[in-house]
Amino acid sequence: MSFRTTVPHPALILDDVRGAQKMLSGVARVTALEGSRHLTELVGSPVHLKCENLQRTGSFKLRGAYVRISGLTPVERAAGVVAASAGNHAQGVALASSLLGVRSTVFMPVGAPLPKVAATREYGAEVRLHGQVVDETLAAAQRYAEETGAVFIHPFDHPDIIAGQGTVGLEILEQCPEVRTIVLGIGGGGFAAGVAVAVKALRPDVRIVGVQAEGAACYPPSLAAGYPVSLDSPATMADGIKVGRPGDVPFALIEELVDEVRTVTEDELSSALLLCLERAKLVVEPAGASPVAALLSDPKAFRGPVVAVLSGGNVDPLLMQRILRHGMSAAGRYLSLRLRLTDRPGALAALLAALTVADANVLDISHVRTDPRLGLTEAEVDLHLETKGPQHCAEVEAALRAEGFRVMG
Repeated sequence: MSFRTTVPHPALILDDVRGAQKMLSGVARVTALEGSRHLTELVGSPVHLKCENLQRTGSFKLRGAYVRISGLTPVERAAGVVAASAGNHAQGVALASSLLGVRSTVFMPVGAPLPKVAATREYGAEVRLHGQVVDETLAAAQRYAEETGAVFIHPFDHPDIIAGQGTVGLEILEQCPEVRTIVLGIGGGGFAAGVAVAVKALRPDVRIVGVQAEGAACYPPSLAAGYPVSLDSPATMADGIKVGRPGDVPFALIEELVDEVRTVTEDELSSALLLCLERAKLVVEPAGASPVAALLSDPKAFRGPVVAVLSGGNVDPLLMQRILRHGMSAAGRYLSLRLRLTDRPGALAALLAALTVADANVLDISHVRTDPRLGLTEAEVDLHLETKGPQHCAEVEAALRAEGFRVMG
């Protein structure tokens, strides 16, 4: 689906992005572009991963934050800056402020991942926890700015932020001049808008595809309406793109320059994160894995060469553990079954022997012999198994049935 601009937007041009690139020289890394053999085979043409998860602070956010704060007047710098973020923008503002000698205060949601909170403090910011979602945190930071005179550094709704993020687009064109499609995640829209400004100015033939989490997809209804629309309660594991309303500045640019916005499910996000870890050996947060999720969900929809931007790698280890389990299940690598057995000596041993022959690894087992649901001579077993994939799951279940076990589900 193509989108057409219906509202004016600030004049943000290629020269702004090029100026930001000069400003970021020696500050932001030129991150690697890595090929993906697995995704290349799925898509049927070359797929490359732009590794912004390996950027300083673990995401692209440093780029925009540094450009924005660099542009402040001496009086504004003396007043300090304030920001609100679930983590990546927080770290970008904290580090940029430290590099520029500016005092920073960062508001983060109460449930923000602890490693992101700790890293933001270590980069030099004062952290204040407020609100359950980013929109509430944003409001608190804006009140603080009004009360103290600190300059509010918005995570995506400012031309300087967008210009800084757009430097990723310049790097992609330099690293992969033959690129035909760029896929990247969208939260408030600053990143996608900046990349689109840079890329479309130099290569209008390149297709830009944005990706949102299905439970926090504010752009599809907004683009349909022609103006930013707010979601009541965005919900997704991908906190980096969990935004309830598009920014006014990036919305106008995305409406004009981004060719398509797709959505992905939580299962697809967790499967993509697992693939990045297993196949590419890259630690990526759910938001950063969203472009890979889009490729996995509909691989033939993308004309290559394709560059998928891994926008961040800041993930809480506990969340990573849950996501990996979820991803394993979504990929058919886990199998949960409930069976009825005859309650006699050797029955459970026979079941385990059948699983051994079927090459299924038992992760957890529960054996119930006394329950009102069971007959006098029955026992029930709940199994959680590790398998080799969907086909192996079917083979394990068929093998158990062939051995005479009653599989309940």
